[in-house]
Amino acid sequence: MTATKVSAGPGETSADASADVRKWRELLARHADLTCALDRALQAGHSLGMSEYEVLERLAELPEQSAKVQTIAKSVHLSQSALSRVIGRLETAGLVERHMCPEDRRAVNVRLTEAGLERQTEAKPTQRRVLAERLHAPLVKACEPLPSVDG
Repeated sequence: MTATKVSAGPGETSADASADVRKWRELLARHADLTCALDRALQAGHSLGMSEYEVLERLAELPEQSAKVQTIAKSVHLSQSALSRVIGRLETAGLVERHMCPEDRRAVNVRLTEAGLERQTEAKPTQRRVLAERLHAPLVKACEPLPSVDG
């Protein structure tokens, strides 16, 4: 394997640039590992993807369990079109409902249903377990399960 030379910018040494690139790649690897592990666990246990769970959780945290699509997009870091597809899947599953925003007829509100709140509540321990297992653990090859604690 050939090493790639990293050019140092003004005021930084080649070692600084290499360290930054290494940290960046570690961050990307951890994100990929965590995302994959969350998707697998949530899908297997609750028929939810990670993004679907995030939308349900953000809605569950709100007092009225309802928000404008634009507000949700900012909090879950999805594009408008990706979020629209996620909301469509959640709506088809009966976990959220879309309504016209009474204050702004151009905007759409998304409201969590009872079934959506129930699914989010059931999935929360799974999401928290995966985060606890993966977030601070040594990075393993992306998306491979951690060894079982049971032996």
